[in-house]
Amino acid sequence: MVDEVETFPAAPGRAPDVADDFRGPRLREDLWVDHYLPHWSTPERSRARYDLDGAGIRLRIDEDQPDWRPEDAPLRVSNLQTGVFSGPPGSGRGTHRHRPDGLVVRTGTPECLLWAPSSGRVDVTVSASADDGCMLAAWLVGTEHLSPEHSGEICVFEIDASAVGRVESGARCGLKAHGDPALVTEMVEVTVPLDASLPHTWSVQWGPAGTVIGCEGVVVARSAAAPGYPLILMLDLFEIGSRSEGPGCYPKSARIHAVRGWAGGSVRGR
Repeated sequence: MVDEVETFPAAPGRAPDVADDFRGPRLREDLWVDHYLPHWSTPERSRARYDLDGAGIRLRIDEDQPDWRPEDAPLRVSNLQTGVFSGPPGSGRGTHRHRPDGLVVRTGTPECLLWAPSSGRVDVTVSASADDGCMLAAWLVGTEHLSPEHSGEICVFEIDASAVGRVESGARCGLKAHGDPALVTEMVEVTVPLDASLPHTWSVQWGPAGTVIGCEGVVVARSAAAPGYPLILMLDLFEIGSRSEGPGCYPKSARIHAVRGWAGGSVRGR
């Protein structure tokens, strides 16, 4: 946890390696996979619901959206990620083995690493959801295509709708070890002085010197540790819990306005 106001480091003095304002007529297939961890589920359950309307991408949870996996119900998600990897169906190999109870590949997904830096910086501008039961998150997650131990996560932010306020909002951020024996989970609760349902920018910088996370140019968390292997960026809107009832509850939504990324070492290409 950071106790004093500290300015987040300035962006590199060069053009970003990846940049997306989501202004095109279609989602960029050279940068985004529009499924949430599709190997652990099936396409109709993992596929994202979204709109491109010239003001960013609006991630949606629709009333008829199925649960991501029956075993995890009730849980619905619309997600973008910059890569995917899995072993064959029936195996336990795949990106983000985030559960300890035996995830098994249901849909084989060829290795597709569109942007997977092992160090660098990401800035993401978002408007979080204030809809009941929702959470907006941004994660950098180990690909695991080289080793199942490359499974650590940088949680840039997780914002629950219930923590969004007009003057200040709460979030979680930090590191999650998952299956990486070299990392220790270090998650903190932070309060930022803004309405997170309005556009605002989160930043993360990581590498051999550690991990620094910021919001609107101010450092909110840091760690001396950082994953040192390829990570994909995941941008997720979740609805957790029972479906809302009554007219006008759906769609539930959050918006990603822009993403900028600078890589140190990286893995690119299909």
